[in-house]
Amino acid sequence: MFSKSKCPKCGARNSKERMTCAACGAPLALAPAKGQPAEVPLEGNPNLAVNMWLQTRMFLLVVLLFGILYGVITGIGTWRGAGSAVIYIIIAFAFLGIQYLIGPSIVGRAMKIKWVSEKEEPQLHQMVAELSEKANLPKPRVGISQLAIPNAFAFGRTQRDGRVCVTRGILNLLNRDELRAVLGHEISHIKHRDMVIITLISAIPLIMYWIALSMMFSGVFGGRRQGGGGYAALIGLGAFLLYFITNLLVLYGSRIREYQADLGSVNLGSMPHHLASALYKLVYGNARFKGSKELKRVEGVKAFFLNDPSQAWSEIKELSQIDRDMSGTIDYDELMELRQKKLRLGTGDKMMELFTTHPNMLKRIKHLSTLTV
Repeated sequence: MFSKSKCPKCGARNSKERMTCAACGAPLALAPAKGQPAEVPLEGNPNLAVNMWLQTRMFLLVVLLFGILYGVITGIGTWRGAGSAVIYIIIAFAFLGIQYLIGPSIVGRAMKIKWVSEKEEPQLHQMVAELSEKANLPKPRVGISQLAIPNAFAFGRTQRDGRVCVTRGILNLLNRDELRAVLGHEISHIKHRDMVIITLISAIPLIMYWIALSMMFSGVFGGRRQGGGGYAALIGLGAFLLYFITNLLVLYGSRIREYQADLGSVNLGSMPHHLASALYKLVYGNARFKGSKELKRVEGVKAFFLNDPSQAWSEIKELSQIDRDMSGTIDYDELMELRQKKLRLGTGDKMMELFTTHPNMLKRIKHLSTLTV
């Protein structure tokens, strides 16, 4: 049977025999909407089914990407010899290895991070310590970015090198519960080793790009002397196509990791409507920076953010339909109402999502409505 000990609306503890919360009257067992996955009645992790589905999608994506790489490298190795094929892999992973090592320092400079002590930000440190303990992680370093644009991000080479940061803007925008939900999302990225995973699969489009350039160059300038220039140019064109396709697949993988981090925040004890409300506020907060120098400054590192600030302006219109009472937040009842609705995204919104590192915000909040505490 479903666990009813914790209210999904207010978080109050109730006896397992109760059908409604003694504190707020909210139902303690919620029926799933038509077409939505049922809440999973497992004591350890009520969202295990969602997690398994996300992990399966990610596994299949990784298999597909490395399958493409294997096919291309095998084909080139057969045609030009194994040595010329392997060199592309060595160069790509060497380049990404350097990027992986120096990446944290680059992010730190771009985001204007100041690392803060427990004396300076006791509440922030306390929330990070509690969440990392729940996630069975060493406590990450805590920093505050001096950027005014409201957001949060996490990075680091390993779980022991984890770093969680918030901007000045987000500290002035969110309440304590919303900020805790955001920090839970970022700590989940560290727990899931997302930086390592995305860096690893990003090597594949890079390899395709170098193969395409090499083959096109060989076909145009070396074809007459060596023969087979037409074949080389054709392979180069095919590699360019695969470069485009694998880039889209990596972006899809990034969106899966965002969904999984949202789930991770809920599994760490945050209410889904608190994270939904935080995302809603961030969209409005980021939209105010449209066309600003600060938004342009973070363009190269926005993949680290909780949401994509450059998409905020276009997301405002579709999100306004959720906030029925125009309070500027998304409460439990509004999130549950969204759960019963069927989303209708325009073709433009669907196409735009293909080229972004973050899911469409309305879809993302809809996904949160299906999760349980």
